[in-house]
Amino acid sequence: MAERIVAVGLLTRRDLDLLGPTFDRIWPVEEAPHFTQLLRAIDDADSKLQQQPRRAPN
Repeated sequence: MAERIVAVGLLTRRDLDLLGPTFDRIWPVEEAPHFTQLLRAIDDADSKLQQQPRRAPN
C-alpha cells in the first residue's frame, strides 16, 4: 500500500540544511512540472475555504 501524502512544503536551501540528510525526497521547483498551476490551485482552494462560514466546534 502506498503511503498517503500528509504535507507539501516550500523550503529554502537553509531549511534543507537544517533538516539534514535524512530529508531525502525533494524536488527542486525548476524540475516540478506545472508548478505555477499547482500554486494557483492551492490559492484558489484557500480562497474558497476562507469564503465559507465558520462552523462552531463540536
